This record gives sequence, structure tokens and C-alpha cells, in this order.
Amino acid sequence: MIEEAAAKGCDLILLPETLDLGWTHPSALLEAQPVPGVYSDFLAAAAARHGIFVCAGLTEKSDGGRYNAAIFLDPSGALLLKYHKINTLTVEHPFYFVGQRLEVIATPFGKIGVNICADNYIDGLPIGHALARMGAQIILSPSSWTVDYSVDESRDPYREKWIKPYSILAKAYDLVVIGTTSVGYIVGGPYEGKKMVGCSLAVDRTGIIARGPFNEFAGELIVADIAIPSRKEKGTEIGQMLLKKGYQFEEVI
Repeated sequence: MIEEAAAKGCDLILLPETLDLGWTHPSALLEAQPVPGVYSDFLAAAAARHGIFVCAGLTEKSDGGRYNAAIFLDPSGALLLKYHKINTLTVEHPFYFVGQRLEVIATPFGKIGVNICADNYIDGLPIGHALARMGAQIILSPSSWTVDYSVDESRDPYREKWIKPYSILAKAYDLVVIGTTSVGYIVGGPYEGKKMVGCSLAVDRTGIIARGPFNEFAGELIVADIAIPSRKEKGTEIGQMLLKKGYQFEEVI
């Protein structure tokens, strides 16, 4: 898919969460690799070979433990950013430590922030708010969205769970949120038997700008042209902008 994206003139490709070993797969306990390491080096070589930015999720062995990690590579294969998932699900806790840092990085096509999957749950939106406050124009989110095996394309399992929080961030701050997810049935671990069905998603302030098909059997490259928002406000100007849009700040205890 990296090769295909480059051949189609893409500047950047976003790949799913923990694509090396699979999300919450027991192999993470013994087979997680460092970053840089064998899996990140493989992706870095592909980025350099095809001259494309690559953002992807990996399982990282680090500091005596493991992290659900995302890396962002430039077209030379250099590691620009590494992020560890913060809003980890309870079922993830035996496998991954909780991340401790957020970062935004400047690129030729705007400032990029990276988070992972459930960081964009409604209860995890402070993570997206923080990236927006740091100046992110695009948030990239490697993901592994899962549903029960009985769910089919006649239902829309993602509108409230993913389209809603993506849209909240995109409309509030005029930014783009993009999530790419896996496909296939989960084998091993606490979610064994559930399935990942794609539906990868890109949202800006106007709504959905790209979406993958509901399909648990085959992955597909979705190509989208993204208009980069200007995001001129900084610091307290962002709060003033939100107030002008009608947003209210309430004390949360």
C-alpha cells in the first residue's frame, strides 16, 4: 500500500494501529520490538524507497515495558515523531503502558499531531483538544476499530463512536482528523472472535471527506485530497475564537 500510494502521487500514507503484531495480541508480551528496530526500520526503508511520509501503529518494547505506539516518518525514512497511546482500554492494560507525551510537528503540508484510536473516544477528547491547542492542522490516528462478529454493513456502528468525536474537533478548531483502521477477524487476546471492518475515516469542518468501505475481508487504499486549514489562532486566541463560535467553558471537577 505504501508503494501504491506513492505511485498515485500521495504525499502521506496512514496505516493502522499495532500493525506488526495486532492489537492486544498475546505475542506483544514477548515479541514487541524497540523503535528504532526491525519493524520501524522496515517502514522507514519503504518510506525512503518510495519518497512518502508514513504514519503507522506499532507495538514498542521500551523502558522495561511495552507501548501501543505510532511513528511518523519523513520521505527519507527519518523518524520525525513517536507517540504512545494515552487513552488505553482496560483490556489493553496487561499489554501496554500508558503514554506520557503529546507532540505536534511541522511538515511541508502543515502541522501534524498524532494520536491512536481510543484517544478519540468522547471521554478522550482532551487529547485532541490539546493537539489542537498545540497548533495541529491535521490529526493522524492509526486505529483498530472492532465490532462484534454479528455486525454487518446494514448497521452503522461508527456514527456516534467515531464520526461524532472527529467532527467535534474538526468543527471547533477547523482541522482535519484522519483515522485508518484494520480489517479481519481477531485471533488471540481478549477480543478474540470480534472483527475489524475498515470504515477508515477523514473528517474536516464541513463533514466526512473520505471514508473506507465496510469490509472485514480485504484492505483497500483510500486516496483523498485534503485542504490544509490555516489555523491562525494561537494560545488564548484559540479560546477567544471558540467563544465567538458559541462554545462555553465550564468547570469540570
